[in-house]
Amino acid sequence: MMFDRLYEKDVAISGIGQSEVGRPSNKSAMRLTLDACLEAIADAGLTRDDIDGVSCWPGDNNNGDAFSPVGPNALIGTLGLKVNWYGGGYEGPGPLAGVINGAMAIAAGLCRHVLVFRTITEATRRQTDKGASALTNKTVGRDNSAAWQWYTPFNVLSGVNLMAMYAQRHFHDYGTTPEQLAQIALTCRANAALNPKAIYRTPLSMDDYMASRMISTPLRMLDCDVHCDASTAIILSRVDAAKDGPNPPVRIDAIGAALHQPWSWDQLDLTAMATRDCGDMMWARTDIKPAEVGNAQLYDGFSILTMMWLEGLRLCPRGESGPFVEGGRRISLAGELPVNTNGGQLSGGRTHGLGYVHEACSQLWGRAGARQVAPHQVAVVASGGGPLGGSLLLVRD
Repeated sequence: MMFDRLYEKDVAISGIGQSEVGRPSNKSAMRLTLDACLEAIADAGLTRDDIDGVSCWPGDNNNGDAFSPVGPNALIGTLGLKVNWYGGGYEGPGPLAGVINGAMAIAAGLCRHVLVFRTITEATRRQTDKGASALTNKTVGRDNSAAWQWYTPFNVLSGVNLMAMYAQRHFHDYGTTPEQLAQIALTCRANAALNPKAIYRTPLSMDDYMASRMISTPLRMLDCDVHCDASTAIILSRVDAAKDGPNPPVRIDAIGAALHQPWSWDQLDLTAMATRDCGDMMWARTDIKPAEVGNAQLYDGFSILTMMWLEGLRLCPRGESGPFVEGGRRISLAGELPVNTNGGQLSGGRTHGLGYVHEACSQLWGRAGARQVAPHQVAVVASGGGPLGGSLLLVRD
């Protein structure tokens, strides 16, 4: 795979911010968004006048829907920004699409500093609508979906049914066991205990995991992420501009955004999804090797997805994520590859994509407090499931 120019290398993360993480929060979606964005702008040593681009995923497509209640239009108006480029929209390489699009805008010379944000208020919405989530049967009502009409006749009523299909196939093909899968949830809970913002911080044992309710075989309740209200923001800057800020720039060394399969939740590689396509693209765009990664923030909307990202990004051999995570030592804070160091979405809260970037930068900058891992230069972030997938290789010079 040959590329004439690797545009993402012109871009760095210069600041990060995050609101409170509530279940639910008493703050409005816009207030959470402003808290995160203003913190990120200040962290980068910038002012609102410096921001000339805004990006998010998916944007306010459904007029305040809890999955994405604030989009670029509303934020630009509320903050009084004067932008040269802005964008949102669902179609793209998953929850990291806002980062990838913002990086391309900078590399194309449209912007100097892009504010990327992601807000979600599903905890509040689920107080009145238990079916409110990103992947729930949308074949009836105003949220009609072309894809879901094909799943409903087979009793696929929620995203967990699709993820269970991936997990069952992984178990069948590779001999993965429930005890191995449990290590994702156990590791996330142990890390969340050291994160003051995490939703769930109480200790979790293997017995607790095994006793948790089966939701869709083989996935249990503790294999599913935790809905919350939160907003996360990062500032993308041109590398030369980022060098003037208070934080050492975290360069985007490589991006993975490829999809070489059908855009379908059930017609793609069931044991890898889009992860291998993303991994192939990302590693083809860098000289860095998987063994150099010092922290890995890998999507855990459901625990099986983290294991598939481990394999897809070549952090362990294909089919061997079960043995790789067995016992939990290797992926612990003190292990050779710390994973989801803030508790991920299984215990930290479903910040849905951008929370992983925030944590990766916190670790690279040595700002993770009690959960800080050993000093390192390279982190990987991956987000998404099924046909939705994107990855970032981040480097602190």
